[in-house]
Amino acid sequence: MSGKIEARLTELGIMLPPAPAPAANYVPYVWSGNLLFVSGQISQGSDGLIKGQLGGGMSVAEGAAAARACGLALLAQARAACGGDLDRVRRVVKLVGFVNSTADFTDQPEVINGCSDLMVNVFGEAGRHARAAVSAPSLPRGVAVEIDAVFEVA
Repeated sequence: MSGKIEARLTELGIMLPPAPAPAANYVPYVWSGNLLFVSGQISQGSDGLIKGQLGGGMSVAEGAAAARACGLALLAQARAACGGDLDRVRRVVKLVGFVNSTADFTDQPEVINGCSDLMVNVFGEAGRHARAAVSAPSLPRGVAVEIDAVFEVA
């Protein structure tokens, strides 16, 4: 489907991946009124899972790229939930980002900016959101980042 947001993705050179299937006993998204809650998306690229630990060999730039990959998956889930029409998204309400990091790593916000920056680049002002960026000693499958999201949808 083409629309303003799809045109923006094309302008940015972004091709969204297929919406990932759930890996366990949960659904990829849930509607509550006009809010779309998207389950946590783990860092995965075209070559497979993006694994690593920030502060333990993975750089902040690599972590931000992993967070951006999570953002692409979040957008793919939102597009699927909206019947292919991302123009229905009125606002990115909130992101919650988990960073696989060592106890002394403190740059979680800079890592999660990889996803936050993507949302603002795609949606403009409507992409600005509330957010949490927290550390975790490990994440599923050894991935570097996991992020979930809440979108307001028309």
